Amino acid sequence: MYRVKNGNFIQIMLALALLLSALVGGGTVEAAGSAGAVYVLTNAATGNSVIVFDRAADGTLEAVGSVPTGGLGSGSGLGSQGALVLSEDNQWLFAVNAGSHEISIVAVEPGGLALVDTVASGGERPISLTVHKNLLYVLNAGGAGNVTGFTVGAHGELSPLAGSTRPLSGSGVGPAQVSFSPDGSVLVVTEKGTNLIDTYTIGADGLASGPTTHASAGNTPFGFAFGKHDQLIVSEASSGALSSYHVAGGDLQVVSASAGTNQTAACWVVITQNGKYAYTTNAGSGSISGYRVDQDGTLNLLDADGRTGVTGDGSSPIDMALSNNSQYLYVLNSGLHTISAFQVEADGSLTLLPGTGLPAGVVGLAAH
Repeated sequence: MYRVKNGNFIQIMLALALLLSALVGGGTVEAAGSAGAVYVLTNAATGNSVIVFDRAADGTLEAVGSVPTGGLGSGSGLGSQGALVLSEDNQWLFAVNAGSHEISIVAVEPGGLALVDTVASGGERPISLTVHKNLLYVLNAGGAGNVTGFTVGAHGELSPLAGSTRPLSGSGVGPAQVSFSPDGSVLVVTEKGTNLIDTYTIGADGLASGPTTHASAGNTPFGFAFGKHDQLIVSEASSGALSSYHVAGGDLQVVSASAGTNQTAACWVVITQNGKYAYTTNAGSGSISGYRVDQDGTLNLLDADGRTGVTGDGSSPIDMALSNNSQYLYVLNSGLHTISAFQVEADGSLTLLPGTGLPAGVVGLAAH
């Protein structure tokens, strides 16, 4: 179930006014004294930018400005998870520029953000990124589609990794996300159009081998996240469900098959740091479904109706991100152009906090 803490429409409108005022500026963004930050992408076709919110200790957000990525957005939804990701040490922020086929690297500094570089993605229409140590892979959805690797230098520079580009299962497969396994040995891609999950093994040289294709347990595999004990939890948009798998090398073994949300269009997935709880946004229902994750990966719906959190009618919740300690959950509502904030309780329930407004067209969400 969910609870409410002092959220109201006026607070959201005030936050939106502050955000629009902050966006007049540029360059670095001050973040002194904040407990953390939340980032989103404007995805504007005329010039992409990262919008920055300071996170207070109580989980509330304050808009503080934006930083141009140096590339172009698509101007429309990407249908992906992972368009904006942080490095494991939160030192670097990586963003896709789907309109200009580029990746941007932004330094996360004590005084704010600073653009480091913008490089070609190695394909068309990059939509998802994943980072493990000094290795980054991008999912390019346009054209034939591929995954391509880069090394991340000490100063944030990206260098193409020769021989790393690998195909998807075919062309026009509707890929949704790419991500490393926690140990970096496996790369996973979901394909919405084929109901396939692709795995690639990563060698000591960082090169991907594959793909090996696996039938999804349910229709339209979309977003996913890795939990503890080599668990992979994948949403199924058409099925309105989550499935869990055990990952061993490039092999997948189903643990829970299509555990239903009782909601519609389950798309984006996050898992708490302790691995106990998984959440998926239901884009068609304006809700968030929570699951308890057993040690073997079995999924258990927290609320019988699947409404662990509510973002509202017409909200179309998409991207999600957890703060570093998994105390707070942030949800991007594409229909209402807002971010919903929740406190994650010890039992997995969600308490609604005051949210904040956004410009239209925003995609991607990262937090620390």
